[in-house]
Formats: sequence, structure tokens, C-alpha cells
Amino acid sequence: MAHIAVERNRRRQMNEHLRVLRSLTPCFYIKRGDQASIIGGVIEFIKELHQVLQSLESNKRRRKSVSPSPGPSPRRQVVVADHGLFGFENNAGEVGASCNSSVADVEAKISGSNVLLKIISRRIPGQLSKMISVLEGLSFEVLHLNVSSMDDTVLYSFVVKIGLECQLSLEELAFEVQQSFCSQVYLCQ
Repeated sequence: MAHIAVERNRRRQMNEHLRVLRSLTPCFYIKRGDQASIIGGVIEFIKELHQVLQSLESNKRRRKSVSPSPGPSPRRQVVVADHGLFGFENNAGEVGASCNSSVADVEAKISGSNVLLKIISRRIPGQLSKMISVLEGLSFEVLHLNVSSMDDTVLYSFVVKIGLECQLSLEELAFEVQQSFCSQVYLCQ
């Protein structure tokens, strides 16, 4: 009888811990309510937080190592994993593109019929509404948005639905979002 009570207590504690994990994790990371999905979603969320932490630490090191200059030098780098229209699905691997500059780092990945879009930048007033306008103008519908910030750095995580009229590649999407930052700061070419 003691063994049954111990096991019941263990399951109750496990369920309580899973409820806490689920409440601390944004809902789009957890697809279903079973234990494996909750734990998998929490792992993905922690990985993303770890990436943000690394980026913030890297920015902090860069700021300490670079002496103040009249302004940051513009740079633009585009890395594309796959060229193709959003309408086509690639099962061979993860499809993604990124566009980086001194103003913002933009990453776009296909997830089913949606696009996961992550942007890390310094805080710019009005930038969120500008990005949403750009996405809607490009025939995307914002399904989910998560904003995380620390000091003057912000991480925007979007899940956007691809509209029927959209004919952009991931590279073009990343570049267009990148340009929404550059047009406000006037640093990119």
C-alpha cells in the first residue's frame, strides 16, 4: 500500500511540475498537451533563450571592445539555405534565410504553411508597428508575436501565415524586414 501512495505522490508532483513548465512557456512552442510535447516545447524555448543570451553577450563584448566612432559601419550579409517560393514545401531539410546588419539580424524559416521570423535588434520606437505593416503589405498574416527585451536589445519572434498572393522567397522576406529597420535608422545601403 505504501508503494501505491508513493507512486501517486510522484505522479502528482510530476503533473504539477509539467503545469508550471507549460505556464512559463509561450503557447506556440507547445503543440499538444501531452507530457512529451510539453517537455519538447520547453526545450525549444530554452534553446531560443540561450541564443538570445549568446547574442546579447556578443553585443556586449563588441560594445566593450569597439571604441566609440561617429556611427556604426553599415554591413549587410545575406545567407540563404534554399531558393524557392513560399508556396513550395521542401522536405529535404530545414529551409531558411537570414539577413544581418549592424542594425538588426533577421532570420526566416518555413514551418509547414507558416513562416517563423526572428529579429534581434536594438530598441527602436515604433518599429513593431512598422514590421507588422511591412508583413501585411507583403501578404502575410501575423498569427503569433512574442517580444522579449533586455536593456536596449529586443527579440521579436513572429509566426506568420503565408498569403495566397505572396510570391516572395525567404531571402526576399528577410531583406524586406531588414530594410524596415534600415529605413528608420538610415544605416543600411
